[in-house]
Amino acid sequence: MSVYRFKSRETGDLVMLEQHGRRMLEIMGKDPSGPGVVQPDQMPAAVQAIRAAVEEDEARQKRLKEEAQTRGEPPPHFDPVSLRMRSTPFIEMLQRCEKAGVEIVWGV
Repeated sequence: MSVYRFKSRETGDLVMLEQHGRRMLEIMGKDPSGPGVVQPDQMPAAVQAIRAAVEEDEARQKRLKEEAQTRGEPPPHFDPVSLRMRSTPFIEMLQRCEKAGVEIVWGV
């Protein structure tokens, strides 16, 4: 099982399973295929992108549930750990690192 380990001098390491870490990086527009860095000046946009993705994901799930209900079908099953819950520690890390002016790295 592969993982992403996000590191900074301001916070402890944040470890995510590969699929979840990859999704966070893709949402932020970062290349998940190798090592990388998020600079402090990139962090506000990263937080905004993640929050927008959470809202979009929640709206999509709500729409799919309503469509299933309209058709008289059972509601679809979604991952019990939502994107909102998975992204919260990462958003907190981004915000703390931005405030401290330190980067976040992975794959190094």
